[in-house]
Amino acid sequence: MFLGGERTGTVSSAVKCLWNKNLDGIVAMFMVFFQVPFGLLQRPAMEKWSLMTITVLLALTVRWTVSLGSYSGAGRPPMYGDYEAQRHWQEVTYNLPIRQWYFNTSDNNLLYWGLDYPPLTAYHSFLCAYIAKLINPDWIALHTSRGYESQPHKLFMRTTVFVADLLVYIPAVILYCFSLKETSTKKKVSSALCILLYPGLILIDHGHFQYNSVSLGFALWGVLCLSYDWDLLGSVAFCLALNYKQMELYHSLPFFCYLLGKCFKKGLKGKGLILLIKIAGTVVVSFAVCWLPFCTDMAQIMQVLRRLFPIDRGLFEDKVANIWCSLSVLIKIKNIVSPQTQLKLSFAVTFLSLLPTCIKLTIQPSLRGFKFALVSCALSFFLFSFQVHEKSILLVSVPVCLIINEIPFMATWFLLVSTFSMLPLLLKDGLLLPYAVTTLAFLSICVASFSIFEKTSAEDLQLKPFSLSLKGYVSWFKSFPKIVRSLFLLSVTLMGLLSLASAAVSPPQRLPDLFPVSVSLVSCLHFLLFWVYFNIVILWDSKNRSQKKIS
Repeated sequence: MFLGGERTGTVSSAVKCLWNKNLDGIVAMFMVFFQVPFGLLQRPAMEKWSLMTITVLLALTVRWTVSLGSYSGAGRPPMYGDYEAQRHWQEVTYNLPIRQWYFNTSDNNLLYWGLDYPPLTAYHSFLCAYIAKLINPDWIALHTSRGYESQPHKLFMRTTVFVADLLVYIPAVILYCFSLKETSTKKKVSSALCILLYPGLILIDHGHFQYNSVSLGFALWGVLCLSYDWDLLGSVAFCLALNYKQMELYHSLPFFCYLLGKCFKKGLKGKGLILLIKIAGTVVVSFAVCWLPFCTDMAQIMQVLRRLFPIDRGLFEDKVANIWCSLSVLIKIKNIVSPQTQLKLSFAVTFLSLLPTCIKLTIQPSLRGFKFALVSCALSFFLFSFQVHEKSILLVSVPVCLIINEIPFMATWFLLVSTFSMLPLLLKDGLLLPYAVTTLAFLSICVASFSIFEKTSAEDLQLKPFSLSLKGYVSWFKSFPKIVRSLFLLSVTLMGLLSLASAAVSPPQRLPDLFPVSVSLVSCLHFLLFWVYFNIVILWDSKNRSQKKIS
């Protein structure tokens, strides 16, 4: 798999024999890891791992460089920002008993960055707090540490993100790229380089300050396990992602439909039913373990759920690039529609928008369709669902990263737009320079690695089946590559001009939100077009490149 010569054959055959056995799959993975050093003696393997090591070191260097800059809410009392929110959660989880973590008390004012993420985030905060206590107890002292800021503390907080990224997300990316079939070593390394240097995730986690790489990393581990038919391990990994951040619901339907489709394909009267029971049991046990401390009484569970899904916050926050925020420029939806109606409306539109993709994936489960469905469904949630944040676009971007080797041109374009859509937030945090440098570097690397401008034909963009279905309009697709390249250049130019204007030009007094709204509208228009594109690719996939017949 990773190695060459006789040892390669031995490891590959061992792995293949164990693909359908989840517990034995763990053994197979460790076999691969422990035999890698021996394979390094062989030139092809050594070259592959050397290139991948350089890629990881470059990615870590960029992350640490970005972390030297400002962060969310730096020096801005009384609420500060996400940096203070994460520090405050450490304070709460370390000093208060578990039963008070999600409740409003005299020691835990929920209006001041109350804990509103699932239990796994709370446990992670407790672990970080335990280490912080050993270094400097003042960092997490109850009440008196509120708004604490210092260079040593900033170094500690940045390190926690760095380590989480290094332990969860980066290994998943490397192993995923190595797992790509029918792909050259150069393409695998190029994919890893582009994924690890995606500026959106770097700027939000290591600049703005969050731990998105943990939940996204767990989700990626789930995708990786499913690609090897380790369905139970994949289910556990995704349960961990969902119990770290509830926004992983964006990816829940593709996981559910893909696994359900596999069970249908095996036959629900035989092996399919057994697999379904195993998966259901695995999910129940995984959730039970994560929620065990809160299962003492129903009041605890309901309070946690209320904190995770706060309906009263409204349809959207800030200037997010989704359909509801964009429509509010013309129609003040929040003012004319009740919160309950907003919730029902967003649920209905979201459900209808992702239904065709989910049906297709359930009927024709394939790994390729699963990855595209992750993109399409997450984008549907972002565009149409309730209570969306601008940072939620990362839940679409990481699945797009997974298919960058298949459609490098469109993937690069989308990832650029997703980073641009968060520009108002990045400017607020003083991250203009990191934004400009990482974005330009990412574009340059994608162009150099994949020659994206040479891959704009209908076939390269996976649109050949769709073009053939148009029959009389097929001739229009002859000039399609030129049109797509022109639209891309126009798009990049527009984003560049808006970025410069947002950073250097003062808006009119009558229109203080002119540039954030413009960024939101332009990004939303792009996302709507991408949503149409991804759905066309999925629904017109007549080749049905499914996995090998499931035994």
